[in-house]
Amino acid sequence: MVSSEYERRIAARFATFDQDGNGYIDREDFGTAAKALLAEFAVVARSDKGQALYAGAEAFWQGMAGIADRDGDQRITREEFVTGAVKRLRDNPERFAEIARPFLHAAIAVADTDGDGAATVADTARVLRVLGVDPAVAEAAAAGLDGDSDGKVGEAEIVPAFARYFTVPE
Repeated sequence: MVSSEYERRIAARFATFDQDGNGYIDREDFGTAAKALLAEFAVVARSDKGQALYAGAEAFWQGMAGIADRDGDQRITREEFVTGAVKRLRDNPERFAEIARPFLHAAIAVADTDGDGAATVADTARVLRVLGVDPAVAEAAAAGLDGDSDGKVGEAEIVPAFARYFTVPE
């Protein structure tokens, strides 16, 4: 795949992070995602799960800003996202997994309605829809994340898949 095609695919992922559609990613986008997930699963923000999700969202924002916010204005433009993803994440998707892990771990905990450490495929699809994934794509993606076909999606399945999706190897 040519570099321009790779960059186009990475740029398409930008919209997933730009929750309010204002053309850049900022701390508020991560907070908005956390708030929406808590509302979807009726989890109180001041609960342990709620606080963990907000802390995970903040950690994810800090990691993303450290990678992509080249001018230090606390906003990541589409160009900064593409440049940050291409130059810093393509060769090290594990780094992306590291910065996403606290948020993903907490999101799974919010969606884990029976406390077994994993979310059902249906609840995983709900998480994806809340985060802005097209409903038809969310259903298929959630089913695809259930690698062992047990009807559940855990951290071991979602973190590497998330990293692969956002780093889009050539």
